This record gives sequence, C-alpha cells and structure tokens, in this order.
Amino acid sequence: MDHSGKHALVTGGGTGIGRDIALALAAAGAEVTITGRRMDVLEDVAKDSPRIHALQMDVADEASVRDGIAAAAQARGPVQICVANAGIATGGPFAKTTLPQWREMMTTNLDGVFLTFQAAMATLAPDTPARMIVISSIAGVRGLKNAIPYTVTKHGVIGLIRGLSEEYMRAPITFNAICPGYVDTDIVENQIPGLMKRFDTDRAGAVAAIASGNRHKQLLEVDEVTAAAMWLCSDGARSVNGQTVEISGGQV
Repeated sequence: MDHSGKHALVTGGGTGIGRDIALALAAAGAEVTITGRRMDVLEDVAKDSPRIHALQMDVADEASVRDGIAAAAQARGPVQICVANAGIATGGPFAKTTLPQWREMMTTNLDGVFLTFQAAMATLAPDTPARMIVISSIAGVRGLKNAIPYTVTKHGVIGLIRGLSEEYMRAPITFNAICPGYVDTDIVENQIPGLMKRFDTDRAGAVAAIASGNRHKQLLEVDEVTAAAMWLCSDGARSVNGQTVEISGGQV
C-alpha cells in the first residue's frame, strides 16, 4: 500500500467517502488532489495532511474539469490514481421528475465521471500504470424506486468502466467500480428529517428505515468503502479490471 511518488485525484474529496479515501491515500504516501465546489471544505481537509491539495472544481463543468486536472498534473505529475466520487443523490416519483432534474443528475453523476476519467487519462504516458475507480452504488446493480435518474447514472458508470476495461485491456491501467449500499455519511444524514416526518417516527426509526436497505440492516461505515478503494489501488489488484465491488452486508 505504498503510493509514494504517485499523484492521486479524488473528486468530491471534501466530505464523506471521498474525504476518507483521500486521507488514506495521503497516509500511504501519495500526493492527493481533492476537488469539489466548496473551497473552504476542501481546505479543511487539506489541513489534515501536507500531502493533500485542494482544487476547486465542478465536475458538471467541462472547462473546470479539463483545466483543473491539467493544472493539478502540471503541479504534481500524471494522475496515476483517479477516484471519481463526486455526485448528487436526490429522489422522487418518476411521474413527477422534470427534465431539468433528469439532466442535472446525468450531468453531474455520469458526464462528470466521463470528463474526470478522460482528463485524468490525458495526463498519462502510454506506459504509465494507473487505477481508475468510480464510486457507483448498489443502485448501479439493481433498481431503486423513487430514484430513477440516480439509478440510471449509477448503472451508466458501470457500463463506462466495463467498456473502458475492454478498450484499454493491454494498457497498464485498470477501471473498476465500488458499489456501496447505504453509508453513514452526510447524504444519509440529510434524509433523516424527511423520513422522520414521512413515517412519523423518531431519529432511530428513520435511521433504521435507511439501514433496512442494506442486507444486514446496518449502515455501512465509510472506512469499509475506503478499504475497498485502497485494495483496488494496490499492486495485488493489478488484474482486477472492469469489475464491481458490492458492499451492502450481503448479496445485493
């Protein structure tokens, strides 16, 4: 797990899963660029390690992604580890989903990964080993009701890594997806007030309702996702390519 001399990039690196992966990569010796829209949040994470570098970037904006990643590579070298983690999670009945809502989800969760991978790969020489990882979801391997646009984007990024793994089969680069269930992060935390009201329950009841989406009926911890990401970045996973790693307390 020694990544000394490597440059890693983690989108959505200011909070939750992205933050934890960035800290783990920095602890393993990598120089880590974390990106996000809120510079103050990113800078707070950067205070935790001299090897973490904040970069304000919006994955929904092509120029922001291409210019930002090019600048990061110029400063810290080619992006040998890229974790496309940035995304949004909103839901609602399919019949009431508007086209602007649909497009916002596609632009952030699907286009954003396409742009991030393409820009990161543009920094690599043909013989440079690299790991490309996307944080998908259990929604990428099964359908979730009342979250159709989100489900489509998470299926889409799995198609992306599978196609890329075939196209670059003989190159020293791998493409994989991590598919967590419900993780104890701000995204879950933000759902609790609405669930308390919807089900007329207390906080514990709302948490239990979310956790029921995982097979073992418990919320996942962030470090479980980080451990999977670190394994995929390791030399031991050099032949793991085009795969989904599903983490949900049981069979999805």
